[in-house]
Amino acid sequence: MNIPLIINVLVFIAVLFLLAQTRRTQWSLAKKVLVGLIVGVFFGLGLQLVYGADSAILKESISWFNIVGNGYVQLLQMIVMPLVFVSILSAVAKLHNASSLGKISFLTIGILLFTTMIAAIIGIAITLLFGLTAEGLVQGAQETARLGAIETNYIGKVADLTTPQLILSFIPKNPFADLTGANPTSIISVVIFAAFLGIASLQLLKDDEVKGRRVLTAIDTLQSWVMKLVRLVIKLTPYGVLALMTKVVAGSNIHDLLKLGGFIIASYIALALMFVVHGILLTFSGINPIKFFKKVLPVLTFAFTSRSSAASIPLNVEAQTRRLGVPETIASFSASFGATIGQNGCAGIYPAMLAVMVAPTVGINPFDPMWIATLVAIVTISSVGVAGVGGGATFAALIVLPTMGLPVTLVALLISVEPLIDMGRTALNVNGSMTAGTITSQILKETDKSVFESEDDELAHR
Repeated sequence: MNIPLIINVLVFIAVLFLLAQTRRTQWSLAKKVLVGLIVGVFFGLGLQLVYGADSAILKESISWFNIVGNGYVQLLQMIVMPLVFVSILSAVAKLHNASSLGKISFLTIGILLFTTMIAAIIGIAITLLFGLTAEGLVQGAQETARLGAIETNYIGKVADLTTPQLILSFIPKNPFADLTGANPTSIISVVIFAAFLGIASLQLLKDDEVKGRRVLTAIDTLQSWVMKLVRLVIKLTPYGVLALMTKVVAGSNIHDLLKLGGFIIASYIALALMFVVHGILLTFSGINPIKFFKKVLPVLTFAFTSRSSAASIPLNVEAQTRRLGVPETIASFSASFGATIGQNGCAGIYPAMLAVMVAPTVGINPFDPMWIATLVAIVTISSVGVAGVGGGATFAALIVLPTMGLPVTLVALLISVEPLIDMGRTALNVNGSMTAGTITSQILKETDKSVFESEDDELAHR
């Protein structure tokens, strides 16, 4: 281990120690996360100015920083399945009747797909407005390697998957395998398995009240236990965000960013417009969008830095229940479904933009109204089942592009700026799921307005 590396690691540890001093303050989680993000940006920028993005020392330093950053993401991934399982199980078991389950599911999925459709339209409009095209993009060694990996690992598994096969993959055949996250649709399978167990507990309560009460008590105890675990991990969020942001900033290549600057700017404009759409929909449902965004900021910050919708589920559920006043049933369903179904950024904006960019290279007029309508429909339908992890947008593109008769080469050509754009897309995905949960709660008149209006809540001061 060389001296510069040792210095970098020691400075990083010192920065973490200084951030840890915020626990002595009365700062909210949002403030602590924001401080972690800002410190990470400046620390990462300083490292890049000293060493350069391609420095071997910097890359080795980042591998040590990843113990904190990736370690935190893995801890969140560790609790995703237990949280989803116990939250859905508990929520369904507390319902007075199973019909409420159908209403929640229908509204949540419907809102997710509706917003994804709008996201696709925005992606198409922005791409046409900027005149973006895949023509002239050069395929280098890195892009060629990426294309080879896509063709080997993804195309046969994703592009050839029919809609009936995709729907069938939701139904759990081995819930224990799904609890390990073995499949891209494991989260939905766990939701379905937990819902069936919850309904079974309601039936047992009717048939044998004594045994039914024991089961409900056990479920309630299990939920309390898992939630204690969740809150232990959530306390580590500022440190995880600091490490992740340091990695992103320090490892960014300025030349690659400048080369594809137009696509980056267009992507973030489309993402920003979709956040505005979420705000408008919230306003129509009776929710103050400014207060909403203020309350969910820690969740969006983590989603932005981690690039994982699935890993954001624990923070997502906590924010909805403890800051927005959404019932646990609705929050659990929207967070779980939103990590796999109807991701506005990865499954809406991104594949729509790529399709419009590729179309002229194969002689298709991207301004053709019928072609645009077909693209919007395919993007919306294919958004069902996109994996809620970093790279989920690749899965979405590999479903949409071949279905539209377009080559997948562009997916590889954008590899250099993929992480930067994916951060914004993931934040939008997570915000979309929280928006769906909040609106569903409003429609069903289940929102606890006293929690939403409160400036002082448990999540903020843990």
